[in-house]
Amino acid sequence: MPLHEAMEKESLNFNQLCTFESFEEVWNHYGYKSVFQDVIEREFSRIKGITYLDHAGTTLYPESLVREFYQDICTNVYGNPHSHNPSSRLTHDTVEHVRYRILQHFNTSPDEYSVIFTSGSTAALKLVAESFPWRPPTAAEPASQFCYLTDNHTSVVGIRGVISALGVVSLPVSPEEIEARAKDVDQSEGLGALLVRNDTAALLRKTYFGGGTAAAYLAGDNYYVPASNMSSRFEDGTVSFLDIIALNHSFDSLHTLTGGMDKIQLHTFGLTRYTYMLLSSLCHGNGQPVAQIYSDSEFENPSTQGAILNFNLMDCHGQMIGYSQVDKLASLFNIHLRTGCFCNTGACQLFLGITNQVVKSNLQAGHVCGDNIDLVDGRPTGSVRVSFGYMSTFQDCKNFLNFVADCFVEKPVKVDQDKLDRLKSNTSSKGSSQCLLTMLTNGKPDHIDEREHASTDLVVNQRGGKAITKDAKSHEKAQTLTNIYIYPIKSCAAFEVTDWPVGALGLLHDRGWMVVNGNRVCLNQKREPRLCLIHPQIYLPSNTLLLQASGMNTICVPLKNHSEPPQSHRVCQNMVCGDRVETVDCGDEAASWLSEFLGQPCRLIRQSPDFSRNMKKGHEKEVSSTALSLVNEAQYLIVNRASVDLLQRHITNRQESSDGHQPLDTQTLISRFRANLVISGKEPFEEDDWSHLIIGNTHFQVAGRCGRCQMIGVDQSTGAKTKEPLLSLSAYRKGKVTFGVYLVHQSLEDSNSTLSVGSSVKSEMS
Repeated sequence: MPLHEAMEKESLNFNQLCTFESFEEVWNHYGYKSVFQDVIEREFSRIKGITYLDHAGTTLYPESLVREFYQDICTNVYGNPHSHNPSSRLTHDTVEHVRYRILQHFNTSPDEYSVIFTSGSTAALKLVAESFPWRPPTAAEPASQFCYLTDNHTSVVGIRGVISALGVVSLPVSPEEIEARAKDVDQSEGLGALLVRNDTAALLRKTYFGGGTAAAYLAGDNYYVPASNMSSRFEDGTVSFLDIIALNHSFDSLHTLTGGMDKIQLHTFGLTRYTYMLLSSLCHGNGQPVAQIYSDSEFENPSTQGAILNFNLMDCHGQMIGYSQVDKLASLFNIHLRTGCFCNTGACQLFLGITNQVVKSNLQAGHVCGDNIDLVDGRPTGSVRVSFGYMSTFQDCKNFLNFVADCFVEKPVKVDQDKLDRLKSNTSSKGSSQCLLTMLTNGKPDHIDEREHASTDLVVNQRGGKAITKDAKSHEKAQTLTNIYIYPIKSCAAFEVTDWPVGALGLLHDRGWMVVNGNRVCLNQKREPRLCLIHPQIYLPSNTLLLQASGMNTICVPLKNHSEPPQSHRVCQNMVCGDRVETVDCGDEAASWLSEFLGQPCRLIRQSPDFSRNMKKGHEKEVSSTALSLVNEAQYLIVNRASVDLLQRHITNRQESSDGHQPLDTQTLISRFRANLVISGKEPFEEDDWSHLIIGNTHFQVAGRCGRCQMIGVDQSTGAKTKEPLLSLSAYRKGKVTFGVYLVHQSLEDSNSTLSVGSSVKSEMS
């Protein structure tokens, strides 16, 4: 039942719609007629404090499912289903039972369809492409035709690649050319399956045959007879039987918790309809709409509209806000959503008005599928998507809407009353605008800790210089280098010095080490904010790295392991910013120290001295090939104190209207941006237009601006997460959230110098 009809039936006005505490009051399909909140707390406790809105990408599993699956595989012995022993027969019979449950789920039976397990839905489509009897053109008959919708998923359109060599014609069909438009559905890899009608199975032919697919074959002769069973014929090798067994428990959980797909459909549609009504009516203070929603309907019927809302946000001038900016700010509020084109280029082109030529031009401008280039010449390259699942709650809707109002709406918040009246149909309009304003300005989501703490630690120059105090910093000259920071261990605390040698990869020993978890994945402050509480220090006279943290004994790690026999080095491969790097393990003592402090298995690794990693191309400003340490983007990051001061004033102005917020001072802000070099520039953000820089006698080339993420929300003295300064930076910069610029050595000779605090700074404009 459409939501506005439910409102009429219950005699509710829109004011009640916005202020009721229980969503069941307006949508009686919410919560599956159970104590829904108890189910959420019991089955999905791990997402407490998280607003998860990416169910079209991957939905969540209940905790009881994991327990039941664990109990199953701990109790039973499951062998390879191709054998005939008792454990193998158990696996075979269980897999066949799951095939039946899949067909039952799709309202069919083994009499009509066969289930072929694959590695994912894309693999299922690829199997069809490779097995279908495409007919090449002949003198007697025309070629086969492959017709597909232009808004199909990439994995469907990709069938063209298989058939093009056969001379088969590909025929794209636009939505306007057919009556029933296919909806774009994102496909999540994992286990997948292909359902094949039994009466058409004979059409499919395989050229490759793997274990279990053959009834008989000869190794020395071109003789092969496929298995008679449809599933066996197309399932190469041993299926992922443990995943299939887990699927059996998944069906049980789905029915136990919800009662079935029809109930899930109604539950999620009510949440989507509610979100659509409020988001589509939301306006800036000047009356401009906040969102452009991409849909062919107004979310009135669950049979024609799924639980997906696709949109872009706009500023008060009607300019699009890049989806990457929305994604970054959503992370501050612990809101998980999806951005981009969702592997549906055709649908993206249709709704965003992107021509084929624009797609090609965007590629030339550096934009590829899956990156974060969200605007090209002010036009969006993708959009934002929120999608609801069977465990989504009314609070998820409110958290998302409050996030949009808090971060993207120019106050005072307004609504499009005409549109709102039309959406709510014949319900009473009295008080509706005020209700929406109240909900969006007072009903805040659960906030991240906003406490700020300024560090008062002294800074020691381990090369013999004097300690730097705040009093000393107050007498700094204009256009000088005021601070030098190195970060020996990636994502750990800064080590401030007054002068420091320059190496081939940047400041000597900067980001030479990193911490990895038990799966050898690099840890950063987004994953583990307590890394900032680890204080590494370099002591050059003794060639040692000191690790310090509150409550822990200080340990020493040698800067170089040349004295150790080569066989003691554990060389491994790790990923840094998408690059594969060769690293060396630093031993068990450091691993035990880190594991104890962080409360999880960790190891300290350093970049192998024999490994070379070069800077990626595609930066704002083209630079020559440059060697990198374990940094993300470039050798150096520099920030301008004038820019920091301007941002600090902007944050203070935003916080004056809020109670309980301790202002961020300039030095605390500088620590958030984790720069190597801090200079006292003349004008705020003048660094954005620099092309070259000379600090003392060292020459640098500017590689481009530094794009910022939620990591600058980590208080470097406590590890607490806050929304500032990303919120204010986003509001001020209006577009790409950048702060500071990257530098690289202009020539190899510059890698043998020394940088000193107080050195003059000279810049050249682009």
